[in-house]
Amino acid sequence: MSKHFTLPYEGGLIEQNLPKGILHDYERIWTEIYPESRPASKAVADIVVQSINACEGRLFRLGLTTGTTPASLYKELARRYRAGEVSFRNVEVVSIDEYYPFSKDSLQSRNHRLHEALLDQVDILRENIHIPDGTVPQEKVSDYCAEFDKMARGLDLLVIGVGEGGQVGFNEAGSNEKTRTRTVRLSYQSRKRQARSFNHDIMATPESAITMGISTMLSAGRIILMAWGEDKAQAVKDIAEGEMTTSCPASLLQQHDHIHFFVDQTAGSLLTRVVAPWLVGPCDWTPKFVRKAVVWLCQTVRKPILKLTEKDYLENSLGELIEQFGPYDKINIDVFNDLQHTITGWPGGKPDADDTTRPVSATPFPKTVLIFSPHPDDDVISMGGTFIRLVSQGHDVHVAYETSGNVAVHDDVVLQHMDAAFQLGMADRFAEVKALVDSKIPGEPEPRALLDIKGAIRRSEARGAVRSFGLDDNRNAHFLNLPFYESGGIKKNPRTQADVDIIKDLIRDLKPHMIFMAGDLADPHGTHRVCTEAALEAVEQLRDEGCEWIGSTHIWLYRGAWMEWELGRVDMAVPLSPDEVVKKRHAIFRHLSQKDIVPFPGEDPREFWQRAEERTQNTARLYDQLGMAEYQAIEVFLKLC
Repeated sequence: MSKHFTLPYEGGLIEQNLPKGILHDYERIWTEIYPESRPASKAVADIVVQSINACEGRLFRLGLTTGTTPASLYKELARRYRAGEVSFRNVEVVSIDEYYPFSKDSLQSRNHRLHEALLDQVDILRENIHIPDGTVPQEKVSDYCAEFDKMARGLDLLVIGVGEGGQVGFNEAGSNEKTRTRTVRLSYQSRKRQARSFNHDIMATPESAITMGISTMLSAGRIILMAWGEDKAQAVKDIAEGEMTTSCPASLLQQHDHIHFFVDQTAGSLLTRVVAPWLVGPCDWTPKFVRKAVVWLCQTVRKPILKLTEKDYLENSLGELIEQFGPYDKINIDVFNDLQHTITGWPGGKPDADDTTRPVSATPFPKTVLIFSPHPDDDVISMGGTFIRLVSQGHDVHVAYETSGNVAVHDDVVLQHMDAAFQLGMADRFAEVKALVDSKIPGEPEPRALLDIKGAIRRSEARGAVRSFGLDDNRNAHFLNLPFYESGGIKKNPRTQADVDIIKDLIRDLKPHMIFMAGDLADPHGTHRVCTEAALEAVEQLRDEGCEWIGSTHIWLYRGAWMEWELGRVDMAVPLSPDEVVKKRHAIFRHLSQKDIVPFPGEDPREFWQRAEERTQNTARLYDQLGMAEYQAIEVFLKLC
């Protein structure tokens, strides 16, 4: 499956014929933005291959990183090797880090991962591979690091990904530009992130590592940085546009004379030329882009829409907008009406009403609605209030849980369920299941029997949430268990036609008028993105197969699990009453295995219900600040088609 999802174009900076100096004027590291990670990786692969092929008479010295960021790059480099476009026989590879102390044969080691992802697939000579040795005795490791540092200096090209906090390698906050290859203690936050490779057991995650230093990196002839996904957006802005600071180690690389940053659309979403492109150059002023500019102006000058003045526009580089769509007061009224028309208490359409300015048509009524939930709780976390409203207003609402979510259940939760079954007089399987838990090997897939129990726990929780809305949990809840997810570990299987076919069968059976999907794009390889791409592929194939009814099916994208839609993109805003907020919270509480101890918390330690309420209440405040009515909370959606 090759198609990747990107958000629809809604106007922006006109980059054609714009001088590079102007395009990158706000950037201390020139940054190239691509629609998603694959074309960006191909562009980086072009540089790597051209650089290798242009090097004659000596070894080409290439520095590489591991992790999820370079995965698509390594896949592309391996493909080009197989196609005969490049050879690695005259390439020397230097890896930038390794856990310490740690065996290179461990599945989680940087050594193993770099070999698996690239080195074992190309013709590089073993003697030309240099990866920090995590088995060096402690009394010798300082001398080892010093020797490794001498060898690692003066690389021809260094290609590295950056972390959510601006880390490069294991250089964390506090690392300065004079650091060399050394051992470092990993912060709690870094260990929490790395624990994803250790069955999310932070106690099994190494406490230390060997890492190339910032000074060593700066000695390279050329540096390429990479970042994908909206969870890297703030780091990208800090690295590319911020001041150099040890609190964001990658920003120290700004002093390099030959460095470029390659990011995808979501990772680059906070850069000035994306957030406020009118500050950079001429723009394509689509209606939504006009709204984006006016909302930005309101937030900049701290005024509601209808109080903006011509001076506000002119002093904030929006004179071009006035020239094309002015006068300013007309723009104010047009945008105010446009934004106000996104608000509706009838997310499925209000029957027997004039729907000229409403986001959803009045007919047909009732509608068949299908909500796709990547995990068994994304539906209630991200759009629980709208879900409640659709059911209460009489629509035939179905929810499809695309994956089992089994890897997100703690072992302790499983054992507690086994004990509860025993206490109720059912079969005593506690010892049997405890043996399954104890048999787990860090980094390897969990036993299938254990995963089946965890999947059953997640299903029972989802069914409980559906029942709390008054739905039939047998008829209206569908558990798809898409095969790509069932790897038993964090690294998933590739998405295939088998995943798409399961979704197609459900859509074909229900023939929904409205489909809601996850629009969270934080991880280019994450479950939300994969599920949405599979669902969109299913819809497209149904169109190609001549299913006429699919042409009248409208697709809506929700967010909210991690980030929220910016108001410039919103097509529908559903206000929630205080009672609906509480009912949504209680539905989230039904997912007991995810409560109190969040399996995948990211950088936000709060529970999902807390994050969801903060986001929806903040959205309501933003509407209020722009001059709209004041609501308790608002869930927002983008209409894809």
